[in-house]
Amino acid sequence: MNIKATDLHKRRMAESVGYAAAYDSLEEEFALIDTLLRARKRAKLTQAEVASRMGTTESAVSRLESGRARPSTRTLGKYAAATGHRVAIRLEPVG
Repeated sequence: MNIKATDLHKRRMAESVGYAAAYDSLEEEFALIDTLLRARKRAKLTQAEVASRMGTTESAVSRLESGRARPSTRTLGKYAAATGHRVAIRLEPVG
């Protein structure tokens, strides 16, 4: 039986309060990953091209885009510059 990941996610969100809470707690990380991927896509670059422009490895860019690494503001700045973007950080009130 093949189940799509999106369908499994929807089911878990509906059935498990713990799963939903854990997923929601990662919202900011998912937003950052999405922002990185969109920037690279807009720039029409591969991970290897971004890595070359950043002076790093393709695997380091892959870790950034997968959420396996927590980037510093310096790293975010390099990624932004490599993709023709700039970093803008803001704090928003909770609630």
